[in-house]
Amino acid sequence: MVKPPSRAELIAHLVRTGIAGHVDTPRQNNLKHYRRLCHKDPYYQLGLTFAHEWSFAEVLALMSKRCGVVADESYSWGIDTIDPDRTVDALEVVAERLSEAARRQERVMFATGHPNNLHAVYLDWKGALEARGCEVVTAAAGYSYEVTTELPPNRRVLVWRDGVGMVVDGRVPRHSHHPFAMRAALNDLTDRGEPWPQLVIADHGFAGAAGEAGVPTLGFADCNDPALFLAEHEGKLHVTVPLDDGYTPEEYRPMSEYVLSRAGLR
Repeated sequence: MVKPPSRAELIAHLVRTGIAGHVDTPRQNNLKHYRRLCHKDPYYQLGLTFAHEWSFAEVLALMSKRCGVVADESYSWGIDTIDPDRTVDALEVVAERLSEAARRQERVMFATGHPNNLHAVYLDWKGALEARGCEVVTAAAGYSYEVTTELPPNRRVLVWRDGVGMVVDGRVPRHSHHPFAMRAALNDLTDRGEPWPQLVIADHGFAGAAGEAGVPTLGFADCNDPALFLAEHEGKLHVTVPLDDGYTPEEYRPMSEYVLSRAGLR
């Protein structure tokens, strides 16, 4: 078990690795995704709808406030930033909510569109909550759908690996923005007469679909995926943690330990 870092140590780690600070997600990619969200591209909406008709300038302003990207609209190419203090502020909100879930022994669900990156973090938190009497919810295993935006194979199947939801292409875990698997899981619970989770910890379309359905949701998002931040602003997510979501599981370990320690789950 890794010793939990202090807040200052975690910030230093986030900046050193690039999980926050100067991130690998380039500015031009961020701005392209913001525009596509404003154009209501479903792939970038992550299963969410919005009460406000967001303009590009408003999305950029919110992402600067919540995530720490450069606010200057004329800055269109190069390195962009995630403010590590905002990352840790959001992680502390996550810790408070996990602590509450443990006290109440809530039903919780974990799922990720980044199975090669965030699965281990969710697995750590899942084990800690199970040890406090929380029930981990899974549903709709085997549900499948077709995607058209990526190279073959285009079939995606919902699986639960150690209780954490993800989609595979029949064999290999795949990156996913789509909300379909989470919708299927919630519908399956309804069809079987079982209660929905009282808390979802997820990212991408898994988090978007849960928040859209009204389930209390803790989300994680990179600075090029604004939808979850907009959803938090509109009250559909409890919190969204800004971080570069493309790193190895080991590099997220200090972040995971910080949350568990702060939540009183270590």
